Formats: sequence, structure tokens, C-alpha cells
Amino acid sequence: MKLLHSNLKKGEVRVLAQNLDDLWYLSAIIEPNDIVQGRTLRKIKISSEEKSKEAVKKPVFIKLEVEKVEFSKYSNILRVSGIIKEAPEDIPLGDYHTFNVDENTSITIIKENWLKYQLDKLKEACSETKSSLLICVHDREEAYFALFKKYGYEILAHIQGDVQKKREENIKKENFYLGIIKKINEYVERHQIRQVILASPAFWKEDLMKEVKDSELRQKIILATCSSATKNGIEEVIKRPEVREALKQERTAKEINKVEELFTEIAKSNLAVYGMKETENAASIGAVKELLITDSFIQKSRSENFYRDADAVMRIVDKTKGEIYIISSEHEGGKRLDGLGGIGAILRFKLSY
Repeated sequence: MKLLHSNLKKGEVRVLAQNLDDLWYLSAIIEPNDIVQGRTLRKIKISSEEKSKEAVKKPVFIKLEVEKVEFSKYSNILRVSGIIKEAPEDIPLGDYHTFNVDENTSITIIKENWLKYQLDKLKEACSETKSSLLICVHDREEAYFALFKKYGYEILAHIQGDVQKKREENIKKENFYLGIIKKINEYVERHQIRQVILASPAFWKEDLMKEVKDSELRQKIILATCSSATKNGIEEVIKRPEVREALKQERTAKEINKVEELFTEIAKSNLAVYGMKETENAASIGAVKELLITDSFIQKSRSENFYRDADAVMRIVDKTKGEIYIISSEHEGGKRLDGLGGIGAILRFKLSY
């Protein structure tokens, strides 16, 4: 994301969304009652009598008060809907409009009060470069390739080998390994990958490494273990201790580890709470050190009209100098947190009931 203009005294920030990750960040930053403005397409009715029922789409400048924010990484569009506050004369004020924000769209966000976590998210989105981490999980018959993203990870490819007869196994296996190496090289060049996590059950990764002749590529590879060459294997690798150092700069891994920390505290019956009511109570007495809340919980609170309660908790935590983590529901950590209700907190001190 590119920051085009900032005047926090007026609560104004203008940004340019450059990719799908930026839309995810904006979905966490923009909230109901914000003002969003920018150029957008709007159907305008033709006023002449003979064409009174016709309408044409025109680019116009509109300012609206946000009521609804929807994001789906599958549609590649962030939809920001609300009531029109400023517009050209032929567009009635008070009507509804939706900004369809996609890649290479610029918008201005105006808030009455920017919270620290929102500014942190904005800074993170504008400062982070694209992911430089590739993960490959494989065995002798199939392999998955995934690129880490700010909102989770993206499966780049799934390839299968052809190991059938035992007498042909060595030949087939070698050819398949060369195919994996070719794919890794292709993605390293295309995405400017700095590190490759190569994982497999048993000894397959060591066998594959014997076929890697490029010394520069060998230096990029970190070996890890997983129980299966599947999508679940990718989730498993994220938590492996041998790759934690490589992943420490990746937001996805940070989020998963933060959720793990929450579950550890829950298991010890010590410094943690979860669920809306318990988290709200802890926040009200300044006990929340770190608030964890999933993006799907935020979307749900908006669609089911209890966002005001969720927002109040975040504002209390922000005011009491707690950290707020918006956790993506796209990865295992977010899914586990959703299983607890989508919200939880690591505490400064143990609560007494």
C-alpha cells in the first residue's frame, strides 16, 4: 500500500491499494461511521423525457459515511457501502453508494479518532514489501508450493509424480525431484524469494536436496519436517521450531504463534480469557495486555449489528495501552481462535471472581 497523504490532525489519510493484501488491511482499518471519499463509478439517470428510464455509469467524486465493509479475497474487491454525504448535483444526498475498491484504487479515509492499532496496521501495510518466503511440502509422489501472504498464504501449485512400479521407482523419483527443483527455481526468480522452506515426511527432503546442484539455491533452503505432503502439512510446518527464525518476520507466523500463546495460557488456567463477555469484563478493569480478535469476528459483528460492542472493547484496550492483534481467519491460528468465539485476550494479571 502506498501512503499518498496524511493529516492526522484532521483525521485524514489517503492511500493507494496496490494488491490483494492491501485490501485485507483496509478491511481491518475502515469501520462504520468513518468517512470514505474518492472517485467512483455511479449510475446517473439521463434526464431527457424520451430516455428517462435509461442510466449511464459515470466517474464521479463521492464522500460517504460508512455503514458496511465487506472483503473477500476470492472476489479481489473490498466493498465499502454507506450514505452519500457529498456528491455532484445530479446525485441525491442521503442515497446509498458502494465503493468497489480493488488493486490500484486510491481512497481517502477520515476518522474522528485513529486508534493506535489502526495506525500500526496502516504503517505495516505501507512498509511491508511483498512476501519473500516460499514453502514446499512434498513426498515422492506429490508436492504443494505456497507463497506466504499478509493475510495467510497462497497455494501456487500442486504437482504429482508418477511412482508406479518398484523397478522404475528410482528413475521416476529422480525425475519428479527435478520437477520440484525446477518449480522452486521458477518461483524464486518470479517472486524474488529469499528463503525456501522445504518440508517432507521421512527422508524425502534429504533425497531431494541431493539433486539440488545450485549452491545459491541450497543456501536459501531450510529443511523441516511435516507429517504429510498436503495443505495441512503447510500449516504444520509454520509451527516447526526449525523454521521459526525464518518466519519471524512473516505476519502469518506471528499471528499463529500469538494464538498458540493464548491457548497455552488458557491451558494453564492463568493469564487468559476468551469470548466476548469475558474479554469485555477483563478490558473494563484494564487487565488486557494483548487483545486477539479475528477479521471474521469483526465482519460478523458488523453484519449482526454488535460491532459497537466489539469496537468499545478495542477502544478500551487501546486507551489502557494494550496491544491489539487482528488475526486472519484464513490460517489455522485464526480458525482456532474462531472456535473460541473469535475474540480472546492475554492478561496483565490474573482475574479474581
